[in-house]
Amino acid sequence: MSIAHSPSQTFIARREQLLTWMHAQGGGIALLPTAPLRHRNRDNHFTFRHDSDFFYLSGFKESEAWLILIAGESNQSILFCEAKNPDVEIWNGKRWGPDAAAEHFGFDQAYEIAELDQRLPELLSGQQQLFTPLSNFSNQQLLTRVHDWVATAQRKSRGSRATPVKWYDLGEPLSEMRLIKDTHEIATMKAAASISAQAHVRAMQATRPGMHEYEIEAELLYTFRKLGAQGVAYDSIVATGANACVLHHPAGDSIMQAHELVLIDAGCELNGYASDITRTFPVSGRFSGPQRALYEIVLKAQEQAVAHTSPQHHWNAGHEAAVRVLTQGLLDEGILKGTLEQALETSTYSRFYMHRTGHWLGMDVHDVGAYREPPLGTQDRPWRRLQENMVLTIEPGLYIRPAEDVPEAFWNIGIRIEDDALITADGCELMSRGVPVAIAEIEALMRHA
Repeated sequence: MSIAHSPSQTFIARREQLLTWMHAQGGGIALLPTAPLRHRNRDNHFTFRHDSDFFYLSGFKESEAWLILIAGESNQSILFCEAKNPDVEIWNGKRWGPDAAAEHFGFDQAYEIAELDQRLPELLSGQQQLFTPLSNFSNQQLLTRVHDWVATAQRKSRGSRATPVKWYDLGEPLSEMRLIKDTHEIATMKAAASISAQAHVRAMQATRPGMHEYEIEAELLYTFRKLGAQGVAYDSIVATGANACVLHHPAGDSIMQAHELVLIDAGCELNGYASDITRTFPVSGRFSGPQRALYEIVLKAQEQAVAHTSPQHHWNAGHEAAVRVLTQGLLDEGILKGTLEQALETSTYSRFYMHRTGHWLGMDVHDVGAYREPPLGTQDRPWRRLQENMVLTIEPGLYIRPAEDVPEAFWNIGIRIEDDALITADGCELMSRGVPVAIAEIEALMRHA
């Protein structure tokens, strides 16, 4: 299963939208580098993955590239990328090169990356304002390079032309743009969720007592690639028994025992977009009494969170609904003491549920976007109202570690249930329900594997 890359017009429209915002701030020049190619050892590099903001505006996936946008009397979009080089391409594969990239991705101009240091001072000259995602410039070397370009532009102009004196962060406007998904993005994310759901089904069917966590991870990775995903959206979590109480436990060499649950949190990346699914199921194929009791609490918490995820609700409504269900369940099972209101007021539930019930999902698995109403920097901002075509996860859980005041039957049980939710006009659509979530369905799937 695969989704074709969106046409160049999609990326052109995004650039025009950002240029319109830049004009509203008084115009200027925007600099957006892609992610660096990171050295691993000797002649090897880590697998390259583009910068999400850069790709969102350009559609360009090669390393060593910069996008320049100029909001002036006539708008310009300029790409700097690696030159065509047949000798290098023999080793590393085809490059677009400036000419083909400009035509295919709809840039006004494109140049070789080797010309960047020469041309940037010229482009900066006459611009009073510089726009860039400031998060990229935590890299001191990158920041120094931009300062050098500005200084060179100042020297060459000798005061005859303006150079940037104000820097604007593009992080907030780009996050706001990325937060609402277009039809192409939604189609891609639905395809990614479908692939990941099929991988989880395969993992459930393959699980047997005596297997290692890494063997189940292999089943996930196989299915991701088999069905067309480029890789993982994040390192897969496969956690058996007590390991499930470690929130980010990587798949290791622990051996799965028949009496344990296994928690899998895994999702693929497809054409630049992430999926994120968690399922928890019994290694033996049948839930024990305590496992079943806690699982039903978590599932009910997710159902209540889903019911509070719509344009009629704010961002935190789903979390509040889930926490209430989880806390009552802990009280009912004797894991917490006191009343519901006391437990909520004192947050005693956080000992067993210490994370939020979801996060934005998109090009990044923990995607950009404020959870409170903009503008950023203001105090006491209300929770953000959900809007149609936002995408988020819904993922309540419970993690019961051994303790003297906790019934032993529940020790070392970790459960999380996570789905990818698309906000619709009157609610939300769970895009990842291609993998079972009800106890009877999970047991039936494993029984007939």
